[in-house]
Amino acid sequence: MTKLHELADLGQSIWFDNIYRSLMTFGELQSLIDKGLRGITSNPSIFEKAIDNSSDYDADIREMVSGGKSVDEIYEKLVTDDVRNAADMMRPVYDATEGSDGFVSLEVSPDLANDTEQTIVDARHLFAVLDRPNVLIKVPATPAGIPAIETLISEGININVTLMFSLEHYEVVAKAYIAGLEKLVESGGDARRVASVASFFLSRIDTAVDKELEKTGNTELRGRIAIASAKAAYARFQEIFSGSRWERLVKAGARVQRPLWASTSTKNPDYPDTLYVDNLIGPDTVNTIPPATLEAFLDHGSVALTVETGTEEARSHLSQLSGLGIDLDAITEKLQDDGVDAFAKAFETLITRLSEKKEQLSAQ
Repeated sequence: MTKLHELADLGQSIWFDNIYRSLMTFGELQSLIDKGLRGITSNPSIFEKAIDNSSDYDADIREMVSGGKSVDEIYEKLVTDDVRNAADMMRPVYDATEGSDGFVSLEVSPDLANDTEQTIVDARHLFAVLDRPNVLIKVPATPAGIPAIETLISEGININVTLMFSLEHYEVVAKAYIAGLEKLVESGGDARRVASVASFFLSRIDTAVDKELEKTGNTELRGRIAIASAKAAYARFQEIFSGSRWERLVKAGARVQRPLWASTSTKNPDYPDTLYVDNLIGPDTVNTIPPATLEAFLDHGSVALTVETGTEEARSHLSQLSGLGIDLDAITEKLQDDGVDAFAKAFETLITRLSEKKEQLSAQ
């Protein structure tokens, strides 16, 4: 038994925040599954690195170029093949957990972050193309993304809500999920077949807030605000997913929308490398971990129920931050905007590189 199995016993699932073709073809993914891995997440930055920094995809690209495929068609085929193959490898986990785990995530085009209708169209398309029950379509928690999330959940499409940075982001996401489930049940749909996670990004919060703390001379709160925000969100999760409204959905077979801790690599070398894992362990949570952090946690991470400890201290830290005149809401709104821009830039870079490869192969 590894630490990942121990976390599962405490109610937390560890997902791998990375995907690339050789992960599936050379046994690495199966090894991670054997160690207790229960899911995979991807994003445009991950795929940009996987495809641009590897020759694993060249044969497929060459074949599609010969077949006259467009760059957009080539991109979709490459990423959906990887996600579908990973989902097939994760399927035993999905079956063993009766649909609670074993998921693989793929994001809608980041260019659609501010377009509700096209986000819905793209998500429907990807879910149909992937054609696996254990895939999640990632939709950002932007103002345009929220109504798309509600609609997609109401249609029985699994959603990983991404780019959440604040308690306000979390609350509107959770409410959209519940509203979507209610519409699904009212229309005769099966709530038991729908899964969703709400991805709360962490290290970027501390990176941004620490810069503001430096200006005030405060050192006590450095490296504490991301975890404080996550603990406040978890407490709100427990409140939202309780009471008569939620219990009616439970009777229809609904599952909670689990909080997912994302951006869990420690950016500041002064902080412990398992900071965003050790301190947020608890029931009905997911932590999606990049390779180096996963290796570190398996080596020296701590396994204990921690997400519900120190909640009042967390609230005190958030209050102290406000008292210093630091506007956390403004910071987190900018972080969401910056996150959308970063994913869009990675996507644009990937499309550009695929265009270049297409031209090179066409000339041969």
